[in-house]
Amino acid sequence: MTGQLHRTMSTSDATPNRKRGGDIRVLLSPTTVGATGGFLGVTLLEPGERVNEHYHPYSEEFLYVVEGEIDVDLDDVPHTVPTDHALLIPIGVRHRVRNTGPGLARVVFQLCPLAPRPELGHVDTERTS
Repeated sequence: MTGQLHRTMSTSDATPNRKRGGDIRVLLSPTTVGATGGFLGVTLLEPGERVNEHYHPYSEEFLYVVEGEIDVDLDDVPHTVPTDHALLIPIGVRHRVRNTGPGLARVVFQLCPLAPRPELGHVDTERTS
C-alpha cells in the first residue's frame, strides 16, 4: 500500500471549458486529484468545431484520438490524426485542433511538465470565433 489516495474521474465529473473552442474537460490535474507532474483531459469536438491556436511555453502536449479524426495545425502546417493515433506537440509549438470529419471527435490530451504557475501554462494566439 502506498498511502496515497486514489480517485477516478469521468468526463461527467469535469466542468466543460468552452472559452478556447470545443468542449475541453480536465480530468486529472493538481486541482482535481493533486497531480504534481502534469495533467490529463479530454476534448470533445463536434463536426466543424476547433480549439483555437495556442502554445505551451513549459509543457509538451500528447494527443490521442479515441474517436473520429482531427486535423492539427502545428506552426501552420496541417497534420491529420485518425482514430487510434497519437501526436506529440513539442514545447512552444503553436497548434490548433480541428474536427474536419462527419462525426464527433474525442481526443485525450496530456501536458507535462507543469508550468511554474497555472497562468503561465497556456498562451492564446487567436481568439474564439
